Amino acid sequence: MNSKTLFFLICLSFCHFLQAQQADQAIETPTLIRNILEPTEPETSVSIFGNNLFSSVVIIKFYQNRNFEPAWSKNEKLSEMAYEMRYEIQQAKFDGLNAADYHLDLINTIFEKFETLDTRQARIEKSDVASIDILLTDAYIMLSSHLYLGKVNPENLNAEWNIQRSAPELNIDERLQVALSEGAIRKNIEELYPSFSIYKNMRDGLRTLFEFQTKFETDPIASWKGLKVDKSTKPGESNNNIPEIRKRLVFWGFLDENLSSKENLYDSTTVLGVRKFQKRHGMEPDGIIGQGTIHALNQTPKDLIATASVNLERLRWIPGNLKDQELILVNTANFQLDYIQNRDTLLSSRVIVGKSYHSTPQFSAMMSYIVFSPTWTVPRSITRNEIIPAVKRDNRYLARNNMEILTNTGQIVPSSTIDWSKVNPRTFPYIIRQRPGEQNALGLVKFMFPNKYSVYIHDTPSRNLFEREDRALSHGCIRLQKPFEFAKLLLSFDNKWSDEEIKKAMHLAKEKTVMLDRQIPVLIVYITYWADTNGNMYFRRDIYSRDSEIHKSLMEKRKN
Repeated sequence: MNSKTLFFLICLSFCHFLQAQQADQAIETPTLIRNILEPTEPETSVSIFGNNLFSSVVIIKFYQNRNFEPAWSKNEKLSEMAYEMRYEIQQAKFDGLNAADYHLDLINTIFEKFETLDTRQARIEKSDVASIDILLTDAYIMLSSHLYLGKVNPENLNAEWNIQRSAPELNIDERLQVALSEGAIRKNIEELYPSFSIYKNMRDGLRTLFEFQTKFETDPIASWKGLKVDKSTKPGESNNNIPEIRKRLVFWGFLDENLSSKENLYDSTTVLGVRKFQKRHGMEPDGIIGQGTIHALNQTPKDLIATASVNLERLRWIPGNLKDQELILVNTANFQLDYIQNRDTLLSSRVIVGKSYHSTPQFSAMMSYIVFSPTWTVPRSITRNEIIPAVKRDNRYLARNNMEILTNTGQIVPSSTIDWSKVNPRTFPYIIRQRPGEQNALGLVKFMFPNKYSVYIHDTPSRNLFEREDRALSHGCIRLQKPFEFAKLLLSFDNKWSDEEIKKAMHLAKEKTVMLDRQIPVLIVYITYWADTNGNMYFRRDIYSRDSEIHKSLMEKRKN
């Protein structure tokens, strides 16, 4: 190609550019917005520079109501609200959300165009004015929806979620119009947070974790290689991991760097730091460094950011109308039940929950009655896998455990009439039931909230198990450490239920059912992170391995 030909092509390209720019400037911004949002081809998804919009009906409705006038600029200048909206998108990470879902990179690129042209006294292209307007509106719609209902649909997860939320319609287009007219984007978005006050505490905690992450990346104090432990280390003992453990305690603020030693001796100063750290992670603060403490010490800021993000999302799934009611809240990850009235916690009790392979589900139901001195009808799976093998080893097993054999019609079958050596556990035709008493697997009382999982709260004869840190030990039901105190609170509406009457009812020869005078919401959740008003953060081990699936969905960028 000779120089004359090249010069001609450059001139031709420049003329085409000028013509396109002039054509763009000749069309008014409202027309451009309308043209973008109303493609000529049906079934065509709307996109801006390759970024598909996530909203369709709502965004059209919003612009139709304002005759497609731009919402985020005036006289081709970005408004203060536009900058505030971009800031809110950037802050979405503190809600555990992915800012990339809200066109942040493209918004930043177009913002830079506005700012660059401002310095040159040049004129912005109207197509950019229309594009940034639509992107900011789409971002507002999606961010509002995610804050209000959550980004992840819990019904699509492997771990079953059966907590129904009937949220009022949001009318996002109307909310945005009000926010713009009042100049209050931040206030408007904040109103969409879950109504539980703890949400803001958790959000502040996540912000702090991001600060730790920055500190971790810029000036790592500890090497953060995976520590391993063969046996527990007690105060006064020596261990090669102690210097690295000290570094991590200093990093998290549980140990003063000036008081930190470099020796392998596990001294009293380090013990204090370990105890504070153990308390944050839900362990017995005994200062003994075992498997649980090492697992928690191996968590990096990035790991804890993921945990915090997941739990902020979980809070968005929980019905907000529960906060002002009488409520029974069980956090299986924390092995704890709280009985709440008018936002005051009247009782906290340790609980035992399902093993990992018998995990307690997440659901809500209504408690309506109590059963004192309950019998226990042994589930067929337990009869097959545990009871029959035990009887074959010891023919006195049923008698010693106060158990009886029944037909399906309720007739008692003497154990001596059965040839246990020939019993096939899979075809055993009878029901095994344990009579009321101190030995009963359900203890002396059970609290009933009918549900499809056949899960309930009950007492237990194995009181020593409540002293264990890891209390995922049951077949799915919830064992309560303080059954008497719980029954007393639930029955406080009736004066006849004195302490003596409750204790008597717990030691009867046969079951006694007592109906409550109201139905009480029971919420069984799985929360592995929360924070308090003092800025203290608390983490719990993901005993059911439910966090990673949610985090993956949260961080996954929505597809264009």
